[in-house]
Formats: sequence, C-alpha cells, structure tokens
Amino acid sequence: RCRGVHSVERVAAEDQSPKKEGLLLMARVTGHSAAAPESGKAWGGRFRQKTNRLVESFTVSVAVDRRLYVYDIQGSIAHCKTLGKARILTPSETRAIVKGLESVKTELDRGRFRFTQQDEDIHMAIERRLTELIGSLGGKLHTGRSRNDQVALDIRLFLRDHLSQLVAHLEKFQRVLVAKGKANRTIAMPGYTHLQRAQPVLFAHHLLAYVEMIERDKGRFRDASVRVNVMPLGSGALAGTNYPVDRRFTAGLLGFPSVTQNSLDAVSDRDFMIEVASALSITMMHLSRLSEELILWSSQEFQFVELPDAFCTGSSMMPQKKNPDVPELIRGKTGRVYGHLVNLLTTLKALPLSYNRDLQEDKPALFDALDTVTASVKVLTELMRRLTVNRDVLKQAVQGGGMLATEVADYLVTRGVPFREAHAITGRLVRVALDQGREIASFSLNELRTFSERIEKGLFARLTITAAIDRKSQIGGTARTRVEQRIQELERMLS
Repeated sequence: RCRGVHSVERVAAEDQSPKKEGLLLMARVTGHSAAAPESGKAWGGRFRQKTNRLVESFTVSVAVDRRLYVYDIQGSIAHCKTLGKARILTPSETRAIVKGLESVKTELDRGRFRFTQQDEDIHMAIERRLTELIGSLGGKLHTGRSRNDQVALDIRLFLRDHLSQLVAHLEKFQRVLVAKGKANRTIAMPGYTHLQRAQPVLFAHHLLAYVEMIERDKGRFRDASVRVNVMPLGSGALAGTNYPVDRRFTAGLLGFPSVTQNSLDAVSDRDFMIEVASALSITMMHLSRLSEELILWSSQEFQFVELPDAFCTGSSMMPQKKNPDVPELIRGKTGRVYGHLVNLLTTLKALPLSYNRDLQEDKPALFDALDTVTASVKVLTELMRRLTVNRDVLKQAVQGGGMLATEVADYLVTRGVPFREAHAITGRLVRVALDQGREIASFSLNELRTFSERIEKGLFARLTITAAIDRKSQIGGTARTRVEQRIQELERMLS
C-alpha cells in the first residue's frame, strides 16, 4: 500500500495539475493506486479485484447478442449525432465517431472483427474496437447512455426488422396455400370433427382455413410492432440523463414514431418481447396443426397426399419407409417455442424496477423462438409447393360413411319437421343403414318413407357430394362458388 502511494506521488510531482492532485489525494485517503482498474472493464473503476474467470464465462453474452451488431451501431450513430446536436460533441468529433463506427461495422460485416476475452457483450466489443480505431474520443460515445437503454433500443430495432421479414415469409406461405387450393379447387374430401368423417368439403376450402389462420398471425405481428416501435434511448440507466439530448430527434433518425414516457419502465420493459413470443407461439401452433394433418394424410391409412421425396427421410433399418420428418420436427419444435414464451414470462414475473441482470436471458429465448418459427414457415412453404394431392383417393374417401346424413335432417326441416325430431329420424335411418351395410342414397323412396312420411323423391337430388357441398353457399361456406370467390379475393390481397 505504501508503494502505491509513493508511486502516485512521483507521478503527481511530474504534473501538479488539479487532476493529478485529485488522484494523489485519492491515493492518500484510500491507500490504493489510482491507476487504471485492474479488472480491465469499462465499469471497473470501483473494483479492487479482477473479475473471476468463472464469473466472466458465466456472465458473458456476446455469443448470443453479437447478432445485434447492426442495430447497435445504427443506434450508436444516431446517439452520436444527437450528442452533436446538443453540442456535447463537436462537429469534428461527431464525424470521427460516426466514421469509426462505420469502420467497425465493415469489419463485422466482413467477418474480420476480432472479439476478445474482455468483450462482455456486443455493446462493449464495439466500443472497445471503436476506441482502438479513433483513440480516447471513442470513450465519449457513451455519454448520456447506459447499456440498459442501449440494449432495449437494439432489441426493438432488431424486432422491427425481423417481424417485417417474418410477415413477408408468412405471405409467401399463404400464396402457396392459395395456389395449391386453386389447382385442386374441384376436389372434395371428407371434413372431420373428432377425427371422424363428418361432412364433405372442398380440399381447397380446407387449405384456405390455414390461410385465414396465418392472416390472423400476420395481424398479431403487425399489432405487436406498434408497441415494439417506441424508442427507449435517452432513458439512461433508469432515471433519464443529465444531458440536454433531444430524444425526438434521435427517434426521427431511427424511424421511431414515438419515444417512451417513463425511464424506469423503458429500461426494464420486455412486454413487447412477451407479446411477440406469444404471437410466435400461436403461429407455431398453426404450423403444427397443418403438420399433424400432413402426417396423417401421407400415411398408408389415409394416402390423401404424397410428400415430396426431397422433404422426407428413410429408415436406417427398413428400406420401404418414407418418413414425414419435416412436419414431425415442426410439430416437435412447437413445444420449444412455447417454452421460450414461458421462459420470458417467468423471467419477468418477479423483477423489481428497474433493470436486473436476469434480463440478459431474454435474448436467447426470443432469438431462438423467432428463428424456429421463421425456419418452419420457410421449409413448410416449399414442402406445400411440391405436395402431390391424390385426387382418386380423395374421391373415394368421400363416398360412404354416412357423410350425407345431415343433408337428410336438413331436408326434413325444410319439410316442416322440427330439427330435433329430424335429427332423431335421421339417426334411426343411419342406424339401419349401418346394420345393413348400406348407404342412405341406396334406399328406395318407399323405404325412406318408413322413417318419415315427409320424405319425397326431391330428397335424392340432395344426396350427392356435389349437392351437399354447393348448398353451403353462405359467406364462409364450402360451396364451389364461395371457394372460387375467396380464392380470387386472397389472390388480390396477397398480390
């Protein structure tokens, strides 16, 4: 400790500036050297010991958040220009820092950036390299900014960009579904409830159901983007900043329509991430439902469709196998996306205001959920584009099974029979048909009239698949005219 004091006194004797006198006084009072912090960290001035290696490896996040570098530099350039506008930086300093940041981005873009063990996260890595390039001037960039509002900004910029990309992928997926439906718009298939054959529908109508789901998904992402698109920079660590920065000017540079109104909330808010994770979970659920149907439809028991060979795998033991691995993996990865939503909710549920290091765990969950959904949408889009519909199998599948029974009940209603009574009459008819191994359409008029005298020969015109489908002509129904109309509407909407 004495050697430390003597060392500082010798330095001070060489330069008796007020700054050096302050260092000397600090050394005499504390008994410690005022040299650079031994931790080697930007925040290390208050610490006496280097960060333990276990702590460094445990807390480092640069492997995860390095993908934010484009947005971090984008935000730093805007912050630098804001400092220049506030005359905290001179015009020449502003230009030098912006040029330095652009050089750092070029290194990162080209894969020439060298990370070091001292780089806790992408923010510090960029600042460290900036200082290496332009000297101590790089240390001025962080004026009036905390990593708390810096990372909050980066995530919002990242999400704003990637949600837009995801919506574009979803629209491409919709176009493929519409095209596949249009190409098979005259093909009927069994519609199911409880996985039991219920009523005939058009195959196109079935596919368009997923187009509607995806349209709602897009709406959720666009709605979430409204709350994502609010700028937190200028909130500081938690209380705001002492510098006269124009936050609206910064927001304008970055394309934000508004700024956050509470600094405590701004640095600790992850609601927008939870909202996005929720929307991602719902989208993944929709993809999983379609995947489940593809798995069933492509099985030997159904054979409704054939998956393209290029999107399937075989068995290492059984040569005849063609496994639907892509839809199975999408179905399996759905739970993973759900888990990330629960992860975020659990991380936030007990955090006091404002920022806590727990929030470092938000990005792995968000990134992986977004990556998983995006990859699933892209691969399922190409699978559906190449899907083969087995029309003959579907044509055979809608024959029999009592799928026209509801047509009988509805016919009786038009003849004045209360629906509950009509339902009971038709149920008895179905029971007899099952016992005799017959279809309702095979019964003669006299046989049908033993169940109800209200039945006339006009019923037979209803007992065809085409008639059953085309009578569902209200908005949203499976009638051919309605499905054709909806296909045209969707083509215009998605063009």
